[in-house]
Amino acid sequence: MTVLALAGLLQGLQFVLMSVPANLELGMGKTAGPRDPDRLGKPLIEQVSPATGRLFRALNNHFEGLILFTLAVVVVTLGDKATGLSAVCSWIYLGARVLYIPAYYFGLTPWRSVIWMVGFAATMLMIVSALI
Repeated sequence: MTVLALAGLLQGLQFVLMSVPANLELGMGKTAGPRDPDRLGKPLIEQVSPATGRLFRALNNHFEGLILFTLAVVVVTLGDKATGLSAVCSWIYLGARVLYIPAYYFGLTPWRSVIWMVGFAATMLMIVSALI
């Protein structure tokens, strides 16, 4: 549960890392407005610099990963299946997510994908361990 809380805080940090440069680049008129397609012309993610766009995508990717990780934590916790393995897997997930941000931001290929796979595998291993 501690790692899930830290993953939530990481998600908040990622939001700040993305939203500050996005607001500086686009201005509050666009970012705080209703974001109607006819007003914006194209999605905000397509109007920011490549680096800020990567921060947008890293944030969205963590939303996706956080859904599976939360599921893993709930299954392990409610199933009373917490073990040393599930604890290690949860910390690996969090470590991978922390490393994923700069790897995505700096476009580190193939390391970004490798880091993502480590976090995904740790999450899947947590779920599988709850079934054993």
